[in-house]
Amino acid sequence: MRWGVLDAVVTGKMTDLAIQANDVRQAAERIRPLARRTPVFTCAGFDARAGVRAFFKCENLQRGGAFKIRGASNLILSLSTDALGRGVVTYSSGNHAQAVAIAAQHVGTRATIVMPEDAPRAKMESTRTHGATIVTYDRHTEVRERIAARILERTGATLVPPFDHPLIMAGQGTAALELLEETGPLDALIAPVGGGGLLSGCATIAKAIHPAIRIFGAEPAGANDTFLSLKAGERVTVPHPDTIADGLRAPQPGALTFPVIQQLAEAVVLVTDDEIRQTVKFLLLRLKLLVEPSGAVPAAAVLFGKMPPGIGSVGVILSGGNVDFEGLAKY
Repeated sequence: MRWGVLDAVVTGKMTDLAIQANDVRQAAERIRPLARRTPVFTCAGFDARAGVRAFFKCENLQRGGAFKIRGASNLILSLSTDALGRGVVTYSSGNHAQAVAIAAQHVGTRATIVMPEDAPRAKMESTRTHGATIVTYDRHTEVRERIAARILERTGATLVPPFDHPLIMAGQGTAALELLEETGPLDALIAPVGGGGLLSGCATIAKAIHPAIRIFGAEPAGANDTFLSLKAGERVTVPHPDTIADGLRAPQPGALTFPVIQQLAEAVVLVTDDEIRQTVKFLLLRLKLLVEPSGAVPAAAVLFGKMPPGIGSVGVILSGGNVDFEGLAKY
């Protein structure tokens, strides 16, 4: 366990962090109109191969096909009528874009989404289906935050960031809250890491419920900014992350999410793109679950023995299931 974590949890000295456990519990009540309570699956074949009892939180079956509706709806449902009248703006490669579009449509406000031009077609089409306006950009030559800032200045809309906001983080943590309500105590919990909103939210509530639980993040080896940041003790940037897990290509962990991960996560483990592909195929053929590469990353970490010894049970967040149909043949 990382230094100071257990003492901080037991004594409650976590006030310097962006969110607390009660924020996650409040989010769970707020998002009920939009977010589904997703099922928890198990698989004897997976357990036998991995050597650990795994409990899969199936956010691939979530509304919009990913966990992102939790954070997006928590923020958007918190906005005033006046703010909603000016619309919302975000930037995303796909899953958060869809979530913001769904939540904006639910409350009757306009959504403008800045998306990379090479975003998966299925995610882009779904975002448009929910009435959002998409502004595309070249991820290699343009900065999405700057594009969004110009839109915000022109419209007066509210930014709904993909991870680095307390309401987003708290909303994402409701996935772990539901998981642990169903499973009871587990030895460990593992979630994928992009910008860190999911892991930081899940870690916050999991440690509050079961202080001894071991928290892990999982990243692709080609998008290992949080892994490198933990080693360096400060946020590190990976300029052009290279991985099939498009949802985990954030170049740097968030300013708010990273301190939570530093305090509460034991480690971030890495998997290769080939291991991700094999896990996508395993989950589809053995569990009959369609999980996108980003969502399969933590399952790959468990399946390929990246977890430390001494763990008998682990909660695995399968964060999403939005895959281009044509791309399935690659797995």
